[in-house]
Amino acid sequence: MQIENKFKDCLRKKLINKINADKSNIEGHISKAKHYLRAMDYNIKGGFSDVAVSNAFYAMYHSLLALLLKLGYEARNQECAINAIQFFIETKKINLDMKYIDIIRRTSENKPKDAKTLREEFQYGIETSVNKDVLNLMKNNAIDFVETFEMLIKECQRKRKAYL
Repeated sequence: MQIENKFKDCLRKKLINKINADKSNIEGHISKAKHYLRAMDYNIKGGFSDVAVSNAFYAMYHSLLALLLKLGYEARNQECAINAIQFFIETKKINLDMKYIDIIRRTSENKPKDAKTLREEFQYGIETSVNKDVLNLMKNNAIDFVETFEMLIKECQRKRKAYL
């Protein structure tokens, strides 16, 4: 399994570490994700669609970090954080649709551009306006991503309480 090797490599390089989950940090990442969603809306309304793309990506990324913390891992690298979630999906440790990996990072060349690629293009490139369809897709994906990850974290919490 290729993703398992990537995950183990990230662990070996200490780009992902096993930790004790801290509820305040989990909640902090969800709060930060929601903060980025508000910033995304603000920047869209203000005509800063390129910045809104970065806001959308970071909303998703902080949701992903919150879920990793809930699972007992801390990531120090974007690619490793995404790989870890993909590994946990494929090994059935979490019940999450693989579409969320496709949204944040493309898993196939046949898919449209992902949030990470778009964030890099608009953050490091010279374009300042984003196609409205692309922007709406990013916005809707970010909202769905944050809501889904927050719900999954709460579900993990309920299941854990049921076993105590």
